Amino acid sequence: MNIGILGAGNISDTHARAAAAIAGASIVAVHGGNMARTEQLAATYGATAYPDLEDFLAHQPMDLVAIGSPSGLHAEQGIAACRRGLHVLVEKPIDVTVERADALIAAADAADVRLGVFFQDHVQPDLVRLHDAVHAGRLGRPLLVSARVKWFRPTEYYGQSRWRGTWALDGGGALMNQGIHTADLLLWLLGPVRRVSARAVTAMHAIEVEDTVVAILEFENGAIGTLEATTAAYPGYRRRLELTCTEGTVIVEHDRLVAADLRQPADDLVAEAPADQNASSSSPVVSDARGHQRLFEDFFQAIRDCREPRCSGRYARQSVALVSAIYESARTDAWVTLSPNPQPEA
Repeated sequence: MNIGILGAGNISDTHARAAAAIAGASIVAVHGGNMARTEQLAATYGATAYPDLEDFLAHQPMDLVAIGSPSGLHAEQGIAACRRGLHVLVEKPIDVTVERADALIAAADAADVRLGVFFQDHVQPDLVRLHDAVHAGRLGRPLLVSARVKWFRPTEYYGQSRWRGTWALDGGGALMNQGIHTADLLLWLLGPVRRVSARAVTAMHAIEVEDTVVAILEFENGAIGTLEATTAAYPGYRRRLELTCTEGTVIVEHDRLVAADLRQPADDLVAEAPADQNASSSSPVVSDARGHQRLFEDFFQAIRDCREPRCSGRYARQSVALVSAIYESARTDAWVTLSPNPQPEA
């Protein structure tokens, strides 16, 4: 697989490290808005650096692009890649609006190329076992869920970026950028959300979007829950999810199962101590690229098998719809009912 890296920031470095760890994968081209960083990333992997997007997309040979540019550019750049016949694997979120997500999905369909999104939770071993247990009914009926992302980002995280903390390119703040992984995790475990009520504030940072949000969620399966996301919780804490079902309660910190109090204990749902720290809670740099590597490997196989990847564009659309509904509720001070997904998972 010949891979183009679209973007040259922190997450594109993670994409490059993840891809480079796979036998048979080659990074052949890099394009980014910052030419110095673009050239540095390209030099690290022996790739060609391109200042122009169309020249980058015309590079030969190239099979797919991994997009790690600002969120509000994902659909625009992904559509351009699809029109070149390139497969597209894009960083979360798929874009910052449902309409743009739909446009990218339609472009991939029209070009008959694969479209995937980086949601690493879907390949983390503990979370996969939990998902399978919930969907097999082994935990009983879901009743209550509490999810919180109490992270910290310093002033310079926003102040030294042209796009972070903006509606146009970030699509929101703590929820759309950091909390969307957990919104996705809730949807993956429990299914669609029927309606939401939320409050969002800019508590600490000088940005145009929220840095703190709390939402109440009513799921279609009858469960209720809360979702908290902030980048103002110094010094930053592990992401935590507590799920109570009729057969017991499980607790996840970061991506590990740390408690499983079940009526009928299960050997494959064994709690373990969390890692000493979760760097994501206080830094945007992803030090562990293994989750991204697993998603690359699945995406390569999806290309070979002509199937949808584990985290497809159609799937990733629903987390943007949920975040958008939470923002609408916060703006209108009213409950917001989500529309059924018109593009269900293939």
